[in-house]
Amino acid sequence: MSRSRSDVQADPLRPADHVDADEPVNQPALGAVGWLRWGWRQLTSMRTALVLLLLLAIAAVPGSIFPQRMADPNGVVQWEAENPDLFPVLDAIQMFDVYQSAWFSAIYLLLFVSLIGCILPRTKHHAKALRARPPRTPARLSRLADHRAETIAGTDAADAVALAERQLRAAGYRVERYDDDRRGTRSVSAERGYLRETGNLLFHASLVGVLVAVGVGGGFAYTGQRVVVEGTTFVNSLLDYSSMNRGRWVSDDALTPYAMTLDSFDVTYQPPGTNGAGQAGDFSANVSVRYPGEDEATEGSVRVNDPLEVGGDSVYLLGNGYAPTIRITNADGEVVFHDSVAFLPQDNNLTSQGVVKVADGLPEQLGMVGFFYPTVGELTTGALTSIYGDLLNPVLTLDVYAGDLGIDDGTPRNVYTLDPTGMDRLTGGDTGVESIQLTPGQTQELPNGWGTIEFVDETPEDFDPALGLTESVKRFASLQIHHDASAVWVLVFAVLAVLGLLTALFVPRRRVWVKATVEGDTVRLEYAGLARGEDPGLGAAVDQLAEKHLAAVRAAD
Repeated sequence: MSRSRSDVQADPLRPADHVDADEPVNQPALGAVGWLRWGWRQLTSMRTALVLLLLLAIAAVPGSIFPQRMADPNGVVQWEAENPDLFPVLDAIQMFDVYQSAWFSAIYLLLFVSLIGCILPRTKHHAKALRARPPRTPARLSRLADHRAETIAGTDAADAVALAERQLRAAGYRVERYDDDRRGTRSVSAERGYLRETGNLLFHASLVGVLVAVGVGGGFAYTGQRVVVEGTTFVNSLLDYSSMNRGRWVSDDALTPYAMTLDSFDVTYQPPGTNGAGQAGDFSANVSVRYPGEDEATEGSVRVNDPLEVGGDSVYLLGNGYAPTIRITNADGEVVFHDSVAFLPQDNNLTSQGVVKVADGLPEQLGMVGFFYPTVGELTTGALTSIYGDLLNPVLTLDVYAGDLGIDDGTPRNVYTLDPTGMDRLTGGDTGVESIQLTPGQTQELPNGWGTIEFVDETPEDFDPALGLTESVKRFASLQIHHDASAVWVLVFAVLAVLGLLTALFVPRRRVWVKATVEGDTVRLEYAGLARGEDPGLGAAVDQLAEKHLAAVRAAD
């Protein structure tokens, strides 16, 4: 049952402007400007900034689940081959370009604007607070929770307060005297802990610094991949990369000129019959680097999680494998193909798959899909596999296809895959012709009498057979060259953010007062404190101040 307005106004427990719930409440219309102001305040609140920071961390998770084109383009190609139906859907929502996607950039920019909107007004307010005087001493300190009082005879109130002022100033407080001659009181007001807000602002400003460093630095960064076979040289130019992702502001001549030769690739394996047999222990790509105008090469090594710094670039070791050297001659004895072909590992024992493409010199273009087994073994099904990662019994098998390789029209093709569509299979499968199977140094006839194929033995002349292992096959290293000058700035801002956060967490902000009131022949000394936020140590600090000051006052008397 609703009450009349006269009844409401007569009720002493209700304010005169109280409106019952069943009566409509008229609110002013915000309008376009009002809604914009409301949206800006919501965006620039610290709560929104924290939510956006959490969303940014969550949005980065797919980047660690799915291979990214910038860091692992070969992984993206392989993921597409293994998931042809799901790949177009994920690619449409930019799951393989997470850090360059529209939705990740939107969160990134909103966080940037939110932090700027939080920091600027708080910095202005903090600068004003630093210049302000400590607040006046409250008239009734006894109302504060942390309050101490002591009455002392035979002392001067002004001297006692002056002593407290010196002690507080020595303890790092900002102090201000407030004397009231009319009431006969002398007091000092002190405060400290502004470093807490300074640390808070430093933390948020450093987050902005990280965002700027990553955003701007990414435009000048580049990441490229290159497969380098032992004995071959990689030149740091755009044309010599297998794949390259560069920032929008990286020019064609921005790369530091140098040449890197893979001298050797060392790897150790646990010997057969031991725990963890066949597992690789250490990888080392031993390289020599030459700069223009220098006669002497600089030697170095690239290891897993231990990049090599070259000309401002960081060279990482992504993978490795074997690169059998294959020589193909036509029926006239002319060499039409001679190269060390990288075969990509398929398992821990380095059973590897590779593709050989011969475009010219034979009656038809040839494509060969092959497997390389460092130490060949046979499964119960009769299929071949590798049972050990090192070269104990290397075997190379190849299936031959003849026809159009699809490279004459200039369309880019993946060198590690072969599309047999429209090609005739000449060996293996249902052809009735056995696949080509070679060991190092062995030669075999090509189908149709088109020539020969040889698995070249690359054993060096100074090889010592007493080692018990062959070195007949070259190895390759998959290197990633990364350049990002902003990494140092990101580290600097990250360190500043941690320092600011620690300061904001562990520096208490508090105010304390010491007041002396003359009461006849005695002086009443009062001590009180007030925390600005959580400060469980405030009570102990007031006790310590009182004990130290009272001891000094009694000693002065």
